[in-house]
Amino acid sequence: MKQQAFEQLYKERWEQFDRLLDDLDQRRPQLPLEQRQQLPALYRRLCAHYALAQQRHYSPHLVAVLHQRVMRGHQHLYRSKSSGLWRLLEFLWVTFPNQLRRHHRHFWLATALFYLPAIFFGIACYQDGDMIYSLMPDGSVARMEYMYDPANEQVGRDSERKADSDIMMLGHYIWNNVSIDFRSFALGILAAIGTVLITLFNGFSIGGVAGHLSQLGFTETFWPFVSGHGPFELTALTIATAAGLRLGQPLLSPGPYRRIDALKIAAGESIQLLIGAAVMTTAAAFIEAFWSPNPNIPIPVKYGFSALMWVITILYLWRAGRGRSTPRAARAN
Repeated sequence: MKQQAFEQLYKERWEQFDRLLDDLDQRRPQLPLEQRQQLPALYRRLCAHYALAQQRHYSPHLVAVLHQRVMRGHQHLYRSKSSGLWRLLEFLWVTFPNQLRRHHRHFWLATALFYLPAIFFGIACYQDGDMIYSLMPDGSVARMEYMYDPANEQVGRDSERKADSDIMMLGHYIWNNVSIDFRSFALGILAAIGTVLITLFNGFSIGGVAGHLSQLGFTETFWPFVSGHGPFELTALTIATAAGLRLGQPLLSPGPYRRIDALKIAAGESIQLLIGAAVMTTAAAFIEAFWSPNPNIPIPVKYGFSALMWVITILYLWRAGRGRSTPRAARAN
């Protein structure tokens, strides 16, 4: 992109950024709170524009002007640093859900890639008890059957982890499930092909196990166990897949950028999705370690809790942070 076209494309945003900082410099800012809260998103885009201007060797004057804007914005944002906890809460309540909604097409594609194979293969394994062996080795199937056998005193644990405490299981769940999210994301660098393949495999595996165990009659152990943490864990898995799809998109369709520049922008956006997914997976691990295996909780209560978690998950991703920043202010063009 030539410098003149670059300046014309982003001039309005830079002027919006200047007007916002001018207003914040006043003792009593006049702009509405909603507009002032757009500063972090505008600052991130400005930093991206500054980096692009340097990489493309635009005129020293343009680079210097953008540098001044970046420094001025940095002073406003970090004049009084908020606590780490507050920044985390702001990320979870504003940045993460807004970023996910901006990339809703990647999310719905990831949802289809996971749930369609899961439903299809789950029904197949429910109808044919031997179908699961076409995907998983005998040892893995036997391990799953042992974990959810009604005769197992500690449902959800295999013979190697029967002696583990709930705290130890929490660490195991966090490590195992977050690593699955990271693999789904990281394989996106292979033009998203790796992400698609691993997501299809996860869908077939999870759906197949569910269908096979249901066919064996383990419904009163398997479904109450997985129902509690499933809303967070499965949704996080699809979000991590969406992050991988976003990461791989520039390799196929870089848009108006060079592929390397488009990849840098995609990496910044997709890593936010991955972090949010990892936090949701960690929350699911707490439920899986302390709530799901508890035999003293009645099955109807576990199902009711699961329904509540699904409602909370949907409302959170749909409504959280709306109005705090506009998609246009943070979207890469």
